[in-house]
Amino acid sequence: MLKRLYSCVILKYPKSVLLLVFLIVAFLSTQAFKLEVDASAETLLLENDKDLQFTRLINERYQPSDFLVITYTPKDDLLSADTLDEIRRLSDDLIALPLVESVTSILNVPLMQSPAKPVKEMLENIPTLESPGIDQTLARHELLNSPIYRDNLISSDFKTTALMVNLKTDEQYRSLLKKRNDLRQKERDKTISKTEKTELRSVIKEFKFYRDILRAQEHKNIEDVRAIMDNYRQHADLFLGGVSMISDDMITYVKTDLKTYGTIVLLLLVLVLWIIFRQLHWVLIPVLISAVSIISTIGLLGMFGWEVTVISSNFVSLQLIITMSIIIHLVVRYRELAREKHHTTQYKLVLETVTSMAKPTFFAVITTIAGFSSLVFSGILPVINLGLMMSAGIAVSLILTYLIFPAVMMLLPKRKPYTFFESHFSPTKLFATVTEHYGNTIIIISLAVIIFSFSGASRLMVENSFINYFKSSTEIYQGMEVIDQKLGGTTPLDVIIDFPPEKKPDTLQESAAEDDEFDDFDDFEAEFKASENEAQYWFTDEKMQIVWKIHSYLDSIPEVGKVLSVGTMLELGRSLNEGEDLDNFQLALLYNELPEEFRGIILDPYLSIENNQTRFSLRIVDSNEDLRRDELLKRIKRDLVEKVGLEAENVHLSNLMVLYNNMLQSLFSSQILTLGAMVLLLFVMF
Repeated sequence: MLKRLYSCVILKYPKSVLLLVFLIVAFLSTQAFKLEVDASAETLLLENDKDLQFTRLINERYQPSDFLVITYTPKDDLLSADTLDEIRRLSDDLIALPLVESVTSILNVPLMQSPAKPVKEMLENIPTLESPGIDQTLARHELLNSPIYRDNLISSDFKTTALMVNLKTDEQYRSLLKKRNDLRQKERDKTISKTEKTELRSVIKEFKFYRDILRAQEHKNIEDVRAIMDNYRQHADLFLGGVSMISDDMITYVKTDLKTYGTIVLLLLVLVLWIIFRQLHWVLIPVLISAVSIISTIGLLGMFGWEVTVISSNFVSLQLIITMSIIIHLVVRYRELAREKHHTTQYKLVLETVTSMAKPTFFAVITTIAGFSSLVFSGILPVINLGLMMSAGIAVSLILTYLIFPAVMMLLPKRKPYTFFESHFSPTKLFATVTEHYGNTIIIISLAVIIFSFSGASRLMVENSFINYFKSSTEIYQGMEVIDQKLGGTTPLDVIIDFPPEKKPDTLQESAAEDDEFDDFDDFEAEFKASENEAQYWFTDEKMQIVWKIHSYLDSIPEVGKVLSVGTMLELGRSLNEGEDLDNFQLALLYNELPEEFRGIILDPYLSIENNQTRFSLRIVDSNEDLRRDELLKRIKRDLVEKVGLEAENVHLSNLMVLYNNMLQSLFSSQILTLGAMVLLLFVMF
């Protein structure tokens, strides 16, 4: 049947076949421009991860805003007039950008100890570095020693500071994201209705469209931020950091890699083809077929809305290599036949070449597809996508190679092959000779290598530093290194503590009567009404002792950089209260009366009174060579139960550190599962 297809169609009408193929390829090339790159953090997460659902819940509850971080290391003193003026002008330039909501810097953070005052007096007028008459000596001491600012806004050597460029929240994006995630969750739980399935498809399409618009705006914003930073580099060293910057840069890297690696691989293959065959048509034909195959595959991916991720970005190079191997099988076979049957016509040479190589090539390709298809059993979405992309791409390459190669060869005259390379360099003959004479030695060496390999495999760890994904010359690496080593770490980790439910006092008087601490109840009652706020009964000695115990423990962990929580406020409160802990009244007063702009820095991100919950925000030092993520997370949870005395069900870990670790740990099970599936598939096929 195959021989008849080639005899009656492909070899008989080669021009028509080529025209039809190139018309299809031309159409697919128009779809290639639709291929998108997604380098967001979501592509490295496990979609069915329960910790992902919890992290999304916490993000909804505490509403963390997106931001960029600019590390600023001036050549002059950090509090000199020239440096402060530069920071002021830099902040003003950044705030003028359309997507920037505000800029938090040493200029506008609250200075509560410059000088230290009683809580009530301090709340009446909280100074900043811009306030008239501020004592810079006290301000320097506070910035360097404050539990909020040290190793966070200011480095311990007082040479580097951070500017937090707070970006405007896009409510439409958040709404679409939440709607999409909720419907996807219903789909996973198999509780989704037919109407909701239709709605999900519509929401996904709408979300991607709106996301692409936002990405273009964010890319422009990051370019504008960098352009502004360039105006200030003569007086300071500046680096840009932040999740949105990393995501934007990674998209740029992936797009560049698709072109760069594909081009380099192609040039190397062209060089090798020329060295081996020394005939121009044996270079041009493989290059033509490879290019057509890749364009067609990219067009198919773009047409069906697939997206390239960091993991699948090398599919072009992989497909190019595999396509070239398919073509070379045909080229080598044709040359063998041409050398052996030099009197045979071109038609017979081409027909025998494709029919004799069809089965072995098909078996080689189908087993390769089976190998890549086994990746669908992975729990990591971009790994699954890589498997599907490569399976589709290799299938396209096989079909196009067996259409274009014979059709093109029928339009070319028969030529005598150049055999210098085969005559002077025959590695297969060398391997055959070694195998024939040293068979037992080869078996012994192979067994030794296998034993050694098992020994090495047992020492493998699922551990990787995100910062080391990038070259030291990139801004991502340099910015993350400064933040990691000088400003409290990079990878965020949240420790969420649920307090046991408490019986709410019927009246504030009842609560006061039960505790001797409430001697000043009359003064407090004048400030607050029970119907307006719950803070007056939420802050209790027991809770604050637990908060401080947790905070102290987390702060003692070597792999943890900066810890921010309600415990930070407790530590700050002692310095405002002559070394004594703030009482419950003072804590509630601070909570209620602190200006909103400052409360968003000190309290709101770490406290949810309505949910009886507190949040500890940690940043992990990613460059720490002793960091073992999975062991660290297990140790934190275990110690909070065993050492602090919390109930296990009231302790939760979330945020990027947990999600990234889950992805790394899933590699073990994914590797075992995909390897097992591949072996089973190949066994059945053989």
